[in-house]
Amino acid sequence: LPRPEDGAELTAFRADAVAALPGPPGLAARRLAALERLDALAVPDTTAEEWRYSRIGALDLDRYAPATTPSAGALPDAVEAVIAASGAATVVVVTDGLGVEIRRRADGVHVGTDDGEEGAAPGGRSAGDVFGGLNDAFSLPLRIEVAAGARPGGVLVVHWLGGAAGVATFPRTHVVVGARAEVELIELAASAAVDALTVPRTDVEVGDGAIATYLHLQQLGSQVWQIAEQASRVGRDATFSSHAVALGGDYARVRTTSSLVGTGGTTRLLAVYLGTGSRMVDFRTVQEHRAPRTTSELLFKGAVANRSQAVYTGLIRVDKGAAGTNAFQTNRNLVLHQGARADSVPNLEIEDNDVRCSHASAVGPIDEDQRFYLASRGVPPEAADRLITLGFLDEVLQRMAPRALADHVRRRLVASLDEAEAAEEAASAGGGTTGDRAGGPEGPAANPSGAQA
Repeated sequence: LPRPEDGAELTAFRADAVAALPGPPGLAARRLAALERLDALAVPDTTAEEWRYSRIGALDLDRYAPATTPSAGALPDAVEAVIAASGAATVVVVTDGLGVEIRRRADGVHVGTDDGEEGAAPGGRSAGDVFGGLNDAFSLPLRIEVAAGARPGGVLVVHWLGGAAGVATFPRTHVVVGARAEVELIELAASAAVDALTVPRTDVEVGDGAIATYLHLQQLGSQVWQIAEQASRVGRDATFSSHAVALGGDYARVRTTSSLVGTGGTTRLLAVYLGTGSRMVDFRTVQEHRAPRTTSELLFKGAVANRSQAVYTGLIRVDKGAAGTNAFQTNRNLVLHQGARADSVPNLEIEDNDVRCSHASAVGPIDEDQRFYLASRGVPPEAADRLITLGFLDEVLQRMAPRALADHVRRRLVASLDEAEAAEEAASAGGGTTGDRAGGPEGPAANPSGAQA
């Protein structure tokens, strides 16, 4: 795999590493073919629009080697608590993208490893994407099928990254929801306190008339790089509701493509995220309308504190033949401290008439009138900021299922906000300048999209 700066080969990602991976016989040929295609690809840089605003230039793939066997050891209590709170009837634990443990499985749900057939993914990665190629070459695809007409309750997949420092993992999940089925899908991405890279991919196919709810809960360690792909394909009169929660990682990127391919299909994309310390959250979304009379709604809300960064880039694409489309896209960001930054870039690409499409984005500090209101009722400034931030994010959390996991996310947000404020106070006491709150003439840069809230 060449690097763009000097063309040198990344020797850790080799055929002998592919040969050491577990999986069915049919998978080996696909992996090796994917590895050969990597010879023509390079690691991207910020000159590509897809990676603009990202931190991709800081990624050194030479620091990582692919996991070839899953790590040993039990899951931590915190992860077990999330499993218990989910109430899922089907629970699958995937360790380092390679070890699959089916703890329990409801009727109407089939769980297995993919046979290696490549096929077209729903939505799919951009052509020439090196990270998609690495996932093809080093993943053990997990396939989950929900039978037509089934209502099996919750299906939880835990992706646990527990390997040694320097490991790279490539989880892959393909979910097929049968026609008229109804299911609640949950993916939890968690890790040990380890310096690692994870490149997950999740594909969800929602059959005609089906109702699928999907939650991706990311609480990776503070040294983990995540470069994730999520894609969905929504059939006729089907409904797909996707919720993303980003709470961890060093650089945490998720590219989401939702393709409405059946007449009357509906997609809802929601996300909540919090940046603290020096971490970066990077969301890229595509709402793709390929059939008539389809509807998509997007609401992403986040906050950045300390020296963290958030990036949102979204595209509503309406293809020729998708008349009657209704598409909405909203991204709002709170900047809590002077050292933090958020960028929001919504886009429209419309190729048919008789459509309704709109977008809105906002980046700014906490409203001083809200602070004054709480101060007038005796609420200290630090507590006021926390209450305002939690209320701002709760618009998304109120729509999250299951409710027990929404409460879990609220507790994590409170703890992270307290840690962020403590870090600001320590920096201020030590003579640093990061203790100032955002706002005023030295506040965050203007929203680059120019769109109004």
